[in-house]
Amino acid sequence: MASFAEFVALCQALASTSSRLEKRRLVADFLRDLAPDDAATAVTYLTGRVFPAADPRALGVRGLPEVTPALEPSLRLGDVAAAFAAVADAAGPGSRRAREARLTELGARATAIEHDVLWRIMTASMRTGVSDGLVLEAIALATGARPAVVRRASLFLGDLASVAALARSGGVAALDAAAPRPFVPLSPMLAEIASAFDAVLAAHGGRTALEYKYDGARIQLHRDGDRVAIWTRGLSDVSASLPDVVEVARRDLRGDPLILDGEVLAFDAAGRPLPFQELMRRFRRIRDVEARAKEIPLALFFFDCLLANGRPLVDEPYERRWAALAEATGGRYLAERAVVDSAEAGEAFLARALAAGHEGLMAKDLRSGYEPGGRGKRWFKLKRAESVDCVIIAADRGSGRRVGWLSNYHLAVRDGEGFADVGKTFKGLTDREFTAITARLQSLATGDDGYTVRARPEIVVEVAFNEIQRSPTYPSGFALRFARITRIRDDKMPAQATTLDELRALYQRQFGTKGRTSGR
Repeated sequence: MASFAEFVALCQALASTSSRLEKRRLVADFLRDLAPDDAATAVTYLTGRVFPAADPRALGVRGLPEVTPALEPSLRLGDVAAAFAAVADAAGPGSRRAREARLTELGARATAIEHDVLWRIMTASMRTGVSDGLVLEAIALATGARPAVVRRASLFLGDLASVAALARSGGVAALDAAAPRPFVPLSPMLAEIASAFDAVLAAHGGRTALEYKYDGARIQLHRDGDRVAIWTRGLSDVSASLPDVVEVARRDLRGDPLILDGEVLAFDAAGRPLPFQELMRRFRRIRDVEARAKEIPLALFFFDCLLANGRPLVDEPYERRWAALAEATGGRYLAERAVVDSAEAGEAFLARALAAGHEGLMAKDLRSGYEPGGRGKRWFKLKRAESVDCVIIAADRGSGRRVGWLSNYHLAVRDGEGFADVGKTFKGLTDREFTAITARLQSLATGDDGYTVRARPEIVVEVAFNEIQRSPTYPSGFALRFARITRIRDDKMPAQATTLDELRALYQRQFGTKGRTSGR
């Protein structure tokens, strides 16, 4: 087993170099000779986690007890992992003492420099400049696999720790054979924005499958016998909050093991879709779930099948996956769908979707595979109103009737691993939403100059706008004109916000119907 002192030395070396290539080489060299379990542990700690991303456990402590450090190193990586697991698993009477005793024992075996690294692991503050992407590349370098193969395996297995263990145990062949597994959630496939059916048909070879774009919440449902689990698009487990959906899966689905991609929607008594925020209240419910389920019943719409009868379907064309979906559902709970080969037919179907109260349409290439986490021209979304998903990175204190709230929100899109400002808005929210977001931003605050509160970029909002303008004011180079928040996207993670490249593309597309001044 690898010594913890060797891992500490790696952390010191990583912190001392700013070269990304050198960091990648250091990590690859370290992983190359580790046992599978040690490789998984090392990757977990390097990526700033105490437990793998797919492991929901938490330590529940803030650091090590004060003890005299050891003079000589004796810890192994496995010892640290075992101690953390014991602390997280401690429960019931006496658990607090048990956790403290285990951490005291761990601390007594650690040298002073090991104490520092243990604290950094426990507080998610490694500060070695190592990202998930760099570790993915290092695993590829250590095994001789193509980065694309490692990336695909990470999507199927759920976290890089499992990928590192698989790479060490089975090499390139094992990584290449990785496939979706029941109860390991997959990042959902995403769509690009389109505004014209002619462009969609050209990209899809003259024929496309259109589905209603529901104003609901994306879910991924896994079933194997009586076991059912449901995840959001952000890969949060919401099974306990959706007992009615679990019951439908147990009663009406077939073809286990099964993984389906879909959407849930709330309707009023007249059959019209309820506002998105009403649906989110169902999603976040942890008490009186059964009563709330009766009060706001959910409609279920599936639109893809990723695993059926235990057979992975992600590489099959959409047309075959739809056939498998129809078989798994018995033809029920399917998204409203039409296959069209003309813009006129597409416009007619869009009119039907809008008249029914839905957002618009999804257009899918019938030849396309399913790429977890991927975005491209194989899937398009078509909506009448333009909107983007932004992250709130700061907020100004309100004035007038908004005194007491943080209510002028600084909006940003994704730019690489950071975020770039695209404007501000205080429009679109209710008083209740202003109050709720103020509390959330205060809990996320990283700085406060008395007027503006800077915050960790965790709140995603859908922002409608009239036009994208060039702007020297904002780092992105763009500003959203007449920006207004249309909804709070609690179902999305910051990493799923609109990118700066997508915003640039939207800006350029405006000039299909607008004039352009010289040089703009």
